[in-house]
Amino acid sequence: MGIFLNSKTPFQLFCDEAAATYFVDKSQMLCELIPLAESSEKIIVQDDGGRGKDNRYICITRPRRFGKTMMASMIAAFFGKGKDSKAVFEKLRIGACKKYQEHINRHNVIYISFDQKPDECASYIQYISRIKRILGNDLKRAFPNVMIHDDDAVWDILTQIYEEEDARFIFVLDEWDFIFHRDFAGGRDRAAFIDFLSNLLKGKGYVEMVYMTGILPIAKYSSDSELNMFCEYTMAVEEKYSEYFGFTEAEVDELFMRYQRQESAVQNVTREGLRLWYDGYHTKSGERVYNPRSVVFSLMNNNLANYWTSSGPYDEIFNYIEKDVSKVREDLALMISGVPVQAKVREYASTSMELTTKDEIFSAMVVYGFLNYENGYVSIPNKELMDKFADMAEKEASLGYIHRLAKESGRMLTATKNGDTDVMAEILEYAHNTESPLLYYNNEAELAAVVSLVYLSARDFYRIEREDKAGIGYVDFIFYPVRRSDDCIILELKVDKSAKEAVRQIKDRQYALRFQGKMGEEPRYTGRVLAVGIAYHREDKKHSCIVEVL
Repeated sequence: MGIFLNSKTPFQLFCDEAAATYFVDKSQMLCELIPLAESSEKIIVQDDGGRGKDNRYICITRPRRFGKTMMASMIAAFFGKGKDSKAVFEKLRIGACKKYQEHINRHNVIYISFDQKPDECASYIQYISRIKRILGNDLKRAFPNVMIHDDDAVWDILTQIYEEEDARFIFVLDEWDFIFHRDFAGGRDRAAFIDFLSNLLKGKGYVEMVYMTGILPIAKYSSDSELNMFCEYTMAVEEKYSEYFGFTEAEVDELFMRYQRQESAVQNVTREGLRLWYDGYHTKSGERVYNPRSVVFSLMNNNLANYWTSSGPYDEIFNYIEKDVSKVREDLALMISGVPVQAKVREYASTSMELTTKDEIFSAMVVYGFLNYENGYVSIPNKELMDKFADMAEKEASLGYIHRLAKESGRMLTATKNGDTDVMAEILEYAHNTESPLLYYNNEAELAAVVSLVYLSARDFYRIEREDKAGIGYVDFIFYPVRRSDDCIILELKVDKSAKEAVRQIKDRQYALRFQGKMGEEPRYTGRVLAVGIAYHREDKKHSCIVEVL
């Protein structure tokens, strides 16, 4: 047993996960990998360029916190000889697989998490030397009868072991792109790392299978020859394996039922709250996907809060936007107001921090999970991330009119609750007089985008739904208060009509039933229900507002 070779570490990591209250069984992934680990099942698949790719080489990339490390540790724990893991896996779905017994703990597994580095690491040489040294030592101890010299390259050692002992290896490589995020590795170092992977893995008889995972796709890091043997699977482009990363609707339903059984105290998490906070991603096939880390933490802590992005402040998002604020400002305003934006996402664009176009900026944000990509459009996935974008809008003056409108949003909410329609109209006039081309007000959709921005701070106190079914028909905005004693707000917009007509529509179509229908629930809505009408007249370019208590 060693640190990398047949290590007990992935077994322990997976055991800890499998014993957790909110564990989701994704072990069926192993059923798909078993044939790939059998040399008799080896097939060559063709990429778009007609070049052959060995399907035993898999690279799966996902944003942070989407279960990549858990999956890697599960794969190593199942195949590896480091620890007898039958007691864990026989209870999972993989236990029903026909070839389960033939492969569990029957393979030599080299498990490397590339995010580990030497103490006080200051250079790539220090970083990669540690990996080579540890792997070399593991191989010497495991195969003492093979003549190995201290200066042998690890691929030469593995080749010698294969030739003399007929031993083959499954490689499980986690966080493969770690050094691409670190200052100690420059351009030449990154190229050297690609060469290291190519020399270690490509065209080697000792390779049974390679499972590699990380955030960034490898396509544009390597040349046509270096790592072209990998089949890459990304969330936005490939459907295969997508069900094993992130939580599906059905899986969140099951977790929520566990939460309801487990949580004996006051239950602060609702099923709708989980959807609002952590849903919003989509696979290539269109299936909805939740951020798994955030869902689990929310249920464990009995609280809806920001967990996934808590490890990095809003300025992590701004790192991408600041590459060229002027190119993305208008689209950013639309996304913050809840409107998807058309974009050409090329996932490889994230490999370079020198992002030069709007599409490259958005591509990088999709790869890192800050934006969702679906059917040619990018959008902010959920409240967890919308809160971060809102923080950025309120703090970054370089965002121009978005920043100024966000700063006014607190005053807008206060004026609305106080019925101060003069201040409301003043803020809307201010919004209209900015330089934004969004504010042409050619239709109610454009007016709705502006209203979303001027009520941005309301997201801290309300769940805001657009075009929500309420009473007879649909209403433009409903503000559901987080505190049930706060005011409920129904907001209707009109262009070239009066604010009175907007309020009349709220009354005639009985939009207030959306709240009144919930009055019998516990805890009840006990605050006022406010009907808010906002109108804009294109001829005189004036806004009018009315607030009535229903």
